[in-house]
Amino acid sequence: MRKRRKTVKLQRTASHRKSLLNTLAKQLVEHRRIRTTLAKAKALRPFAEKLLTYGKKALAATGNEAADRVHYSRLAFAKLRDKDLVHKLVHEIAEASKDRKGGYTRITKLGQRRTDAAPMAFIEWVDAFVGPANGAESEEAEEPVKEEKPARAKKSSKKDDDAGEGEAKLKRASKKKAATAE
Repeated sequence: MRKRRKTVKLQRTASHRKSLLNTLAKQLVEHRRIRTTLAKAKALRPFAEKLLTYGKKALAATGNEAADRVHYSRLAFAKLRDKDLVHKLVHEIAEASKDRKGGYTRITKLGQRRTDAAPMAFIEWVDAFVGPANGAESEEAEEPVKEEKPARAKKSSKKDDDAGEGEAKLKRASKKKAATAE
């Protein structure tokens, strides 16, 4: 019987599920907010919160407890497999959440995906990272990202191109009709 078992299987083998959760956790640490299915978000929540607990314990280790800092960092590294992400987890995300006792993630439902009607959700860290004391430096770093997103302008120009192609097709079709009529 399956009484009170916590593992959400997600219709995957154990190795595939482990890989999936590791990858989702990497993306969550890197981007701080990811969009995925509701079932995957619910399965990721305890996994990500354990990682953040490792980060908080590594952050809390001081002085004589340097071995503990290394130990918890290595436990986090075993899941994330990336030193930069472990550093980000410990020094940015855990630092922002150090006063919180639990509930480090938030799941926001988004509705259904158009293709297969799967329920979608955002999963994100509750405590946002507050940058360095100089707010001007962090704002400058964010501005280039905003400038790189003129995706809507490209789409509208593509529609204009498609409209031009449509007109060309109509002209060719009318020429063929005229040629066949003669």
